[in-house]
Amino acid sequence: MKLFREIIIIFGISYIGECLSTLLHLPLPGSLVGMLLLLLLLSFRILRLDMIATVSDFLLGHLPFFFIPAGVALMAKFYHIADIWIPILLICMVTTVITMGLSGWSMQQVMEKWGKKHG
Repeated sequence: MKLFREIIIIFGISYIGECLSTLLHLPLPGSLVGMLLLLLLLSFRILRLDMIATVSDFLLGHLPFFFIPAGVALMAKFYHIADIWIPILLICMVTTVITMGLSGWSMQQVMEKWGKKHG
């Protein structure tokens, strides 16, 4: 019963995000609105992490499977990007390196500021 409740909570928040995005004509996808809503609920402790922990751990553990449909669609529609796939690949590689570098740098900043007090 606990798993069912966790699934209902996660999918319910996702559905609310989709509804908000559609009804308010937001320029953001509903899935992103749902994730922001989940972040707000967790941040303000309206929703506790233990209320969704089991299903969240399962979904994160199986995250690569969620990329399979996108990869298959990309292969099926490759002819649309055949002329520009090298620039796209380079952009992906460069932005990945930049993201990793900025993530590491920001984590160092956070650890320097908060590490001794909270670590």
